[in-house]
Amino acid sequence: MKRKALFIINPISGGKEKEGVPELIEKHLDAAIFEAVVVFSDGIEHARQIAKEAVNKFQLIIAVGGDGTVNEVASAIVGSDTVLGIIPYGSGNGLSRFLHISMDPVKAIKDLSLAHVEVIDSGKLNGQPFFNMAGMGFDAHISEVFSHGKKRGFFTYIKSSMQEIAKYKPQAYHLEIDGKVYEREAFMLSFANSSQYGNDAHISPHASVQDGLLDVCIIKKFPLWRFPEMGIRMITKTSDKTKYVEIIRGKNIRVKRSNPGPVHLDGEPQITGTDTLVEVVPNSLKVIVGADYKKS
Repeated sequence: MKRKALFIINPISGGKEKEGVPELIEKHLDAAIFEAVVVFSDGIEHARQIAKEAVNKFQLIIAVGGDGTVNEVASAIVGSDTVLGIIPYGSGNGLSRFLHISMDPVKAIKDLSLAHVEVIDSGKLNGQPFFNMAGMGFDAHISEVFSHGKKRGFFTYIKSSMQEIAKYKPQAYHLEIDGKVYEREAFMLSFANSSQYGNDAHISPHASVQDGLLDVCIIKKFPLWRFPEMGIRMITKTSDKTKYVEIIRGKNIRVKRSNPGPVHLDGEPQITGTDTLVEVVPNSLKVIVGADYKKS
């Protein structure tokens, strides 16, 4: 019996053209295994709405887009028996890269037939799900700036970062991680389910999406001239070796700061108050991973 698969395509993610994606799916998806339906989302939250309505009608729902699209689709199916598939078409594709899903859309489509399914953890920030990375501080500020721009894509993101980094000021944070208190001044805080932001930039090299923990990455203020070094460390998976990064693992995290401000969930920004609750939800999402993915 064929498996019913719904492909939800975000037409603007990553600034990449996707008009030809339905033809790629028709050509390369194994029709002997899948009965496919393809739809395009047409705005913020639409992918989530489509996925929510499809949960009991499809065995597999595939997000075609970046981490933000994955978040919308996965948020609708987390905790259910529906399996998530991903065809990466975003700027960073952090979760896809961590799960060893091919960046080649044709191969990613073909690999759906192999159905290597793993059950992974998710996170919640003030009750809202995230699956790769959430955070506050500089990266949340950049996500907010980036969201108001007309252009998408990796280079636009880098340009925004370079324009903002010199004038961004660190903030004081009161952290409670599994009952233990930490007072820190930080450039940014990242709550890592996977190891990386995207584009193979690993902020927490030993993070696992299957350990029932989140990695709280405290990035401290560093001299601007060391910015290239920080980038190299993330690419070489040595960010945890510098004195400017502190990583504390935990299940329940509470963060207090002086003023409201932006946070991001899988790169998508919003404004929250001074008190933020972050928690892990173990074994909550079924997802198709790459053939060479290994549990960590």
